Amino acid sequence: MISRFSIAAAIALSGPVALAQDIHFTQFDMTPLVINPAFTGMFDGRARASAIYRNQWASVTVPYVTFGASVDFPLLIERNGDYLATGLQLYKDQAGDGNLSNFTGLVSVAYHKSLGQSEHGSDLAVGLQAGYAEKSIDLSKLYFGDEFSNGTFNKGTTQEYHLGLGNHISYYLINAGLCFSHGGEKFSYTLGLAANNINQPNDAIEKKQNSETGLDMRYTGEIGLSIAAGERLSLKPAFLYQNQASASEMIIGNEFHYEVSGNPGYNNFSTAVFLGGWYRTGDATMITAGVEFKGMRIGIAYDYNISSLNTSSNGNGGFEIAIRYIAPNPKLFSGKRTIPCTRF
Repeated sequence: MISRFSIAAAIALSGPVALAQDIHFTQFDMTPLVINPAFTGMFDGRARASAIYRNQWASVTVPYVTFGASVDFPLLIERNGDYLATGLQLYKDQAGDGNLSNFTGLVSVAYHKSLGQSEHGSDLAVGLQAGYAEKSIDLSKLYFGDEFSNGTFNKGTTQEYHLGLGNHISYYLINAGLCFSHGGEKFSYTLGLAANNINQPNDAIEKKQNSETGLDMRYTGEIGLSIAAGERLSLKPAFLYQNQASASEMIIGNEFHYEVSGNPGYNNFSTAVFLGGWYRTGDATMITAGVEFKGMRIGIAYDYNISSLNTSSNGNGGFEIAIRYIAPNPKLFSGKRTIPCTRF
């Protein structure tokens, strides 16, 4: 029997306008450098490190597995609160029977302009990102129509190597973004805009060059809020929109964040629990949950599929687990206004 991924791969690799799409995560707050380069260094502390693992579509085909890891930190800090930050983002995605693999490494630089010297000031940031990506596929693990004849399977009779298909390609990426954040005692918010794949590289696994098989630009807009709903309870609603070629994604939802114990002056270092509900339009409903303590955030997420694949997947979508650590630096950040909205 021809595997389901083989069919999907044949569709994706054939035709003149096969357009690739970027990865996505349910816990997008744990991968800020994937969302917007301007989020580089947007935290209170000496350094931030995070890792995430995602597994999806296990009930439909060989699971699609994605790993991601990042680190970022302030590099140069001026007396007026302005600072330059840098960071590194890595991720690898592997999908289906043919081991369709994507490895990407990105280096980010962001400049943050402080618009207020008080604790409840504002921050305007611009970020740039450049990186390298590799994609590969194992054609020997895919099945093609001419290998099946009169009910028998004849491995190796396929003409895939004469169809203009290769098994590896590499290219460079350029991304850019802006964000504005404002902090308040009871209310803070973050707004961001980003453009990824500005250079629109050719990422098609084809031996021929074709401008119509390039990686389209991905446009991203995000809004995150932090609203005090009590002495210990806060609401953290967020909205994320991404558009790439003919594909679009919109996520909206809220995280309930309950502070069990606090550490005055360091909102990232209190002990807290959180629970979130999210909706990705036309695709899935998601739930997130986890704990925070001593600069550590551990979160899990589960997607319940509501798309047209619901029957095949039995509602099973994706599972994620993520961890983030922010190293404190009281000397460096004493007197500096708090970076608002930890959703990003």
